[in-house]
Amino acid sequence: MSRSQAHARIPAAALAVVVAGVAAALHLGKLAPAVPALQASLGIGLVEAGFLLSLVQVAGMTLGLVVGLAADTIGLRRSMLAGLAVITGASVLGGLVGSSGEGGAKAIHLLLVLRALEGVGFLLVVMPGPGLIRSMSQPSTEKAAMGLWGAYMPLGVALALLLGPAFIAWAGCPGWWWALSLVSAAAAAWVVLGVPADNKRMASPAAISPENWSGRLLDTVRAGGPWTLALAFAVYSAQWMAVIGFLPAIYTDAGVPDAWSAALTALAAAMNIVGNVAGGRFLQHGIAPERLLRVGFVVMALGGVAAFAQIGQAADAASLPPALRYLAICMFSLGGGVVPATLFMLAVRLAPGPSTVSTTVGMMQQASSLGQFIAPPVVAWIAHRAGGWQWTWVVTLACSLAGMALVSRVSPSSPRTGTA
Repeated sequence: MSRSQAHARIPAAALAVVVAGVAAALHLGKLAPAVPALQASLGIGLVEAGFLLSLVQVAGMTLGLVVGLAADTIGLRRSMLAGLAVITGASVLGGLVGSSGEGGAKAIHLLLVLRALEGVGFLLVVMPGPGLIRSMSQPSTEKAAMGLWGAYMPLGVALALLLGPAFIAWAGCPGWWWALSLVSAAAAAWVVLGVPADNKRMASPAAISPENWSGRLLDTVRAGGPWTLALAFAVYSAQWMAVIGFLPAIYTDAGVPDAWSAALTALAAAMNIVGNVAGGRFLQHGIAPERLLRVGFVVMALGGVAAFAQIGQAADAASLPPALRYLAICMFSLGGGVVPATLFMLAVRLAPGPSTVSTTVGMMQQASSLGQFIAPPVVAWIAHRAGGWQWTWVVTLACSLAGMALVSRVSPSSPRTGTA
């Protein structure tokens, strides 16, 4: 690859797709900093707050494959715009519920319904992302653009964690909901203006034709590539969410002030963005996907062990100093960032055909949501039984070893079809 190819600019239309993904991820992460305010203003309990937090993952677990199939059918750009419209409308209505000042079961039920709608909208936005980026990027920029796309989730979540507390303190939960609705509406406007219509984009006609749903679904679930990618994405996202999701609780247990806890958690999450972008650049420079995936899972394994492992009993346990343990968590997040960047790039190559790329991504999202739904309770149960977080590394190591085993099945040069 020439130097000019390696440093070619990513098309503005592909950047518009990435921004749409970030806007959707902001809505995904907006609830965590708002939980205390919702409890105070609407009387929402911890159980209801937990359901509000998990409903997005439930939508991904149950509807990922179906929504991906729908995106391949209705058109990738149309799917993204429909998702942004659903998210924007649900957020506006959520702000109205919060501003009414009426708590009780009715408000809680409305917020739960709206959160479920946001989950569906989120899926409609992110499923077509890789296919859109590939169709609008030249070979010299495709991998770098896919690396940016892989960062949409940590970037959106990190921004929500950083901006949410201050914004909610200034404008309240309704203001936070309405502000993010403006963000997603602006992202939709950029997609409308910057991304070519489905019937005009230079892509295979099969990618937008209304094929038989059951046929494309069977093509996807019968192929080995989508299963390998989905399982690899699951073991990556499960351990990343378990560690990053519990960092505030870990630091609270350690006596770290809340302000520092939020900043440290957001910084650790942001390191994943650097890993995603770097992964795209490494792919652009010809590094083999299998090698990047293996390195990513090895770094996550070493980082998880270094951050949490202790030697000896609780009273005299030996571990790394706090600063080095935090550095290990940052390396865990940074190294892991190359994994989604690589998997999204492989999704457009290992899908059974051009018309099943979003379906393959939907399968990956469904497995990822399942991993994120299961791993945090497992880690919390282990911490409860052990009286601390010192055995968290067992979960991260198991996930990383499973990921390394799956890497041996990744072969981008192999035929698109096959059995799982």
